[in-house]
Amino acid sequence: MRALAYLYDPLFLEHTLSGHPEHAGRLRAVMNVLQREGALNDAGVVQLAGVPATDAQLAEIHAESYIAQVMSISGHGGGHLGADTYLTAASYDAAVLAAGACATAADAVMRGDVQRAFALVRPPGHHAFAEHGEGFCLFNNVAFAARAAQKHPGCERVMIIDFDVHHGNGTQAIFYDDPSVLYLSSHQMPLYPGTGHWKETGRGAGVGATINVPLSSGAGDRAFEQLFEQVILPAARRFRPQVLLVSAGFDAHWRDPLAGLTVSLPGFAFMMRGLCALSDELCGGKLVTVLEGGYDLDALSYGVLNTFHLLQDQDGLQDPLGVRAERETDMSALIAKVRELHK
Repeated sequence: MRALAYLYDPLFLEHTLSGHPEHAGRLRAVMNVLQREGALNDAGVVQLAGVPATDAQLAEIHAESYIAQVMSISGHGGGHLGADTYLTAASYDAAVLAAGACATAADAVMRGDVQRAFALVRPPGHHAFAEHGEGFCLFNNVAFAARAAQKHPGCERVMIIDFDVHHGNGTQAIFYDDPSVLYLSSHQMPLYPGTGHWKETGRGAGVGATINVPLSSGAGDRAFEQLFEQVILPAARRFRPQVLLVSAGFDAHWRDPLAGLTVSLPGFAFMMRGLCALSDELCGGKLVTVLEGGYDLDALSYGVLNTFHLLQDQDGLQDPLGVRAERETDMSALIAKVRELHK
C-alpha cells in the first residue's frame, strides 16, 4: 500500500461565515466521512503537522501590501476583500497555516518521506493573485507547494493540474510568464471568474506553459476522459515534470449548486487514477493534492474519500450519488482546438 500523508488542522474551521457557500461545514463534512470510513486509520496513512508559512515564504508569492491588508482586516475582527470573499478574526492565521501546510506537503514528498500527500486546507487558494484575493480565496495554496518543491535539488519543472469547476485565475496569473511551471486548468465557461479561454497560453518566456480547457455546461465524465487522454497525458509527457500538483475542486460534480457540469464521482476517480499513474510514470510517484472548491457536501466528501483511496492505489470507491441521467455536452471540438493550439 502506498504511503500517504494528509495535513489538516482545526484552525481551518475557524475561518467561516454563516450562509456563505465556503464555510467550515465543508471541511467538517470531509473529515467526518474520512473518519467514519476509517480512511485516516488505514495502514500507510500518516498525519503531518503543517507549519505556518514564514514571512519570507508569503512574500515569494504575494505582495507585501496585500499580506498586510489581509492581516489588518483579520486583526480588526474581520471584514471583506470583496463581495464574495470574507475574513474573520481567525482568517489570517488559518490562511497562513494553509499556505504553510501545502509547502510542508511538497517538502515531505520531495524529500521522499512519503510519495503522495493531500493538503485538506481552507480557505481555498486558486483565485488568489499576488496582489489581491477573490473568489473565496486569500493566499494561493498550490503556489506555495510549487515554490517549496522547486527548492529541492533536481526539481526544475512542476506541473499543476486544476480540475476545479472555476478557472484558477490567480494561479494562472502567478505563473503566467514562468516556463518552469506548467499550469493546466479545466473549468466551466461561461462561469466565474470569466477567464481561462483556450487561447490564453502564457506570456513571454511562459508562452505554452498555460493550457486552458474551458468546458461548456453539461460536460461530464466523457469530457474528463478526453481531457486526460488527449490533453493532460501528452502535455505532461512532453513537459516531463519532477512533481505533479493537483488543485482538486469537486464542484464540477452534477449536484454542485454553483456550477453546471455533470461529472460524477467515478468521473473524478478516473481523473485521479490517471494522475496517480502519470506521477508514477514521470515523477517517481511524487504527487501533492490541494483541496479547492466543492459545495455539495456529499459530492465533496466522497470525492475526497475516493481520492484518499486512489492516492494509496486502493480500490473500493464509493458513489452514493450516481450519475445525472441526461446526455452530456460533447467537448470533442474544443479538445481538438486545444490540441491544435498546443501542437
